[in-house]
Amino acid sequence: MPRPLKKLSTALALGLALTGAPAFAEMITKTSPHSVSDTMDRLEAAVTAAGATVFARVDHAAGAEKVEMELRPTQLLIFGNPKLGTPAMLDAQTAGLDLPLRVLAYADDKGVVHLTYHTPASLGTTHNLPADAPYLKMMTGALDKLTGKAVAAE
Repeated sequence: MPRPLKKLSTALALGLALTGAPAFAEMITKTSPHSVSDTMDRLEAAVTAAGATVFARVDHAAGAEKVEMELRPTQLLIFGNPKLGTPAMLDAQTAGLDLPLRVLAYADDKGVVHLTYHTPASLGTTHNLPADAPYLKMMTGALDKLTGKAVAAE
């Protein structure tokens, strides 16, 4: 790389670091033996059974169809529990930008169904939440348990 470009790229990288630009959120992905719709039905049932609130279910493929475009099956479930989300927002109100939690189910080009979500640790990093916050640990456990139920073979 020519020296002026190297200096520019270094300056840009430093500038982004200093402005507090959010880091890339780490994602967890699990494979599901079920269709996208069935996987999301199972996740929604698990969320409700756990006492959390389902705020919305978005069918991205149906939206694409409305504008005469094709998208493989893709659905998003937005859900949460104010007992966990509110303490996060009390520590950093900007956490409300990424709460409630979201889980995406989609079929890839081979028809394999994936369930994907951002790690709560990423939420903590993005919003400068305490790394040892109990609610982050509880969100992590809840997401793992709920998505595990959604992708279970039975």
